[in-house]
Amino acid sequence: MTKQEWKNKTVVTEFMLLGFGNGPKLDCLLFLMFLSIYSATITGNIFIIVLMVANRHLHTPMYFFLGNLACLEVCYSSNILPRMLLSYLVGDRRISANGCFTQYYFFGCLAAAECYLLAVMSYDRYLAVCKPLHYPSRMNGKLCLQLGAASWLSGFLSNSILTFLISNLDFCGPNEIEHCDSVPMIKLSCSDTRVAGLVTSVVAGVCSLPPFLLTFSSYLYIISTVMRIPSATGRKKAFSTCSSHLIVVILFYWSILTVYVLPHRNTQISLNKGFAVFYTILTPLVNPLIYSLRNKEVKEALQKQTRSYKKIGHSPEVWPKLQKKVSQNLKS
Repeated sequence: MTKQEWKNKTVVTEFMLLGFGNGPKLDCLLFLMFLSIYSATITGNIFIIVLMVANRHLHTPMYFFLGNLACLEVCYSSNILPRMLLSYLVGDRRISANGCFTQYYFFGCLAAAECYLLAVMSYDRYLAVCKPLHYPSRMNGKLCLQLGAASWLSGFLSNSILTFLISNLDFCGPNEIEHCDSVPMIKLSCSDTRVAGLVTSVVAGVCSLPPFLLTFSSYLYIISTVMRIPSATGRKKAFSTCSSHLIVVILFYWSILTVYVLPHRNTQISLNKGFAVFYTILTPLVNPLIYSLRNKEVKEALQKQTRSYKKIGHSPEVWPKLQKKVSQNLKS
C-alpha cells in the first residue's frame, strides 16, 4: 500500500515497540538482564560523581569532564532503560506518539552531547600529554566550564530542529517500530520525508564527524608524543592515561557509524539493533570501570575516603558529640 493510500487511514497516536523478542520466558530473562545493567550503570556513575565532588584531589579538568560524562550517562540510561524495563515487566509495549518523540528528543540530544564531550576530553588529554608546560594555563577553570557547557548546549540545540520536523510528520500506517529513533520514525511516516531525511543526515554529520576528527587527530598527536618518550616507564604511564578513553571512543563511534552510516536494509535491522545496544546501554555501563575505577588517582581517593569514614565510625568521641548536638537541636 502506498503512502498516499495510508494517508486516508486513521492517524496513528501510539507505536508498538518491537524490542528484542516475544514470549514470557524471554521477557523475564531480558528484564533481569537489563535491570542488572541499569542498576550497575546508575550505581557506578553516581558513585563516580559523588567521589569526584567529595574529594578535593580530583578537582582537576580531567575529572571535571569525567564527572560530566558520568552525569550524562545517568541521564542517557534513564531515558531509555526504565521504559524498556516496564515493557518487559508488564508486557505492554505500546508507547504514545508524543512519548516516543520525547524519548527520541532526549536520546538524540544526549547522544550528540556525548560526541562533543568525548572530543573535549580528547583535547584535554592532548594538552596534558603534548603541551604539559602550557596545560595549567590553557585548561583553566573558566575554559573547563565553557567547554562543558558548550558540549551540553550543542547537543540539545542540534537535535531540536530535527525533532520538530519529525513530530510534525503524519503517521497513518503501520505502528510497529524498532525503537524511538529518527530513521525508524521517518520510515513509518506517510508524509513527504525528504526534508526530514536530509536534516537527519546533516545533523548526524555535524554531531559525529567533527568530534570524531578532533578526537582522532588528538590521539594521533598523543601517540606521536608518547613514542618520543625515552623511558619505557614514561611511555607506559602515558598510554595508560589515554588507553581507557580510546577504548570508549572506539566502541562508541564504531557502533554509531555502523548503525547510521551503512545503508539501511531490511536484512540489517537485527544487526543494527545489536550495535545500538553498544552505544545506548553498554557504553554507559563500562564508563565508570574503564574511565575511573581503573585509575590510580581514583583508587587512592576511594581508599582515603573509606579510611576517613572508618575513622569517624570507630572514634569513641564522635557519637557522643553527635548525640549531644541532636538533643540540643531537638530542645531548641
